[in-house]
Amino acid sequence: MTADLSRRRTAVFVLFFVPGLTISSWVTRTPDVRDLLHASTAQMGLILFGLSVGSMAGILCSGALVARWGARLVVLAGTTAIAAGAALIGVGAGTGTDLGVALGLGLFGLGMGGGEVALNVEGAEVERLLGRSTMPAMHGFFSLGTVVGALAGMCLTAVGFPVLVHLVTVAAVALAALALVIRSVPAEVGRRTAAERWEPGAARSGTVWRDPALLLIGCVILALAMAEGTANDWLPLVMVDGHGFDAALGSAVYAVFAAAMTVGRFVGGRFVDRYGRAAALCGSALVGAAGLALVIFVDNQAVAAAAAVLWGLGASLGFPVALSAAGDSGPDPAARVALAATVGYVAFLVGPPSLGYLGEHFGLRHALILVLALVVAAVFATPAARSPRGARDAEPVRG
Repeated sequence: MTADLSRRRTAVFVLFFVPGLTISSWVTRTPDVRDLLHASTAQMGLILFGLSVGSMAGILCSGALVARWGARLVVLAGTTAIAAGAALIGVGAGTGTDLGVALGLGLFGLGMGGGEVALNVEGAEVERLLGRSTMPAMHGFFSLGTVVGALAGMCLTAVGFPVLVHLVTVAAVALAALALVIRSVPAEVGRRTAAERWEPGAARSGTVWRDPALLLIGCVILALAMAEGTANDWLPLVMVDGHGFDAALGSAVYAVFAAAMTVGRFVGGRFVDRYGRAAALCGSALVGAAGLALVIFVDNQAVAAAAAVLWGLGASLGFPVALSAAGDSGPDPAARVALAATVGYVAFLVGPPSLGYLGEHFGLRHALILVLALVVAAVFATPAARSPRGARDAEPVRG
């Protein structure tokens, strides 16, 4: 591996770590934010809808932006928006302003949606150059960021540290990390010339949308991203309201979930290289379904905390492995990765408000049955992740 490629891979690792750190810093403070806003479960669902709207706006624009400007500029803008959104969430919570928190979540989601799609395009290209399964480890750094953020958030929640100061500090750390590594990301990845964007044969999005295998891979991403996103949005509150934990212990369970995600992603690449993507995705979905079922149906705190490990392990490989499969499913991998990620991020649009609505009427634990059903259904779509060329999953590790 050349020095330039090594720096490029390191930059991707850092750029995945930053949003993980930021989102878990917000998630662990959701009980405090809810109390500062005096919001009900349904109101929190509406506030979280700002995250959904921002995410989908970023996602829907990201493919065209990457094609025009390249992945680096979109990652730069997205990470900046993530940091600014975190700071605004803190200000909104500190002043007790529902709209401020919702707008901060919208800006945060805009950066996550657009920036993360572009970062996955860059990550898929780095994985191709390395010649081995690397996307799980890249997403592992996202999960590592969530662990660090969750542990810090748990401690700060326990001592009553101000939400405003916490989130503004995290925003400053995110901007500093971005400044250190963004130069190592090439500007041209994903970029197409004006002629390529406008020529009739280059209307690739319409073509890839008609690929049945890609759509099935998108369904797997949708389900397992829903499982991951549900934990990011609701797990502390599920533990507090559904299983009787206090706020600090609810954050601790989220930290356990994030740790399980991290372990699964750092060790999962070896499993993918040995057994193939389809087997990895099927195993992930089954383990995740088991964890969700235990959280929903077993009324025991110890079981719920242990089930968070299964939930995290099950959700860990879904998004990165399915994105790799999407990029390898046919020509124009950048467009395929962008479109598969778009399908998956629909979970961030429908998840928070629908679970908030269901939780208000049936309780948060029973609301998770919707997520469980999607994950079980995803098991039957995982064979689509087998490479149509029949060789990718069995390639020897190089470099």
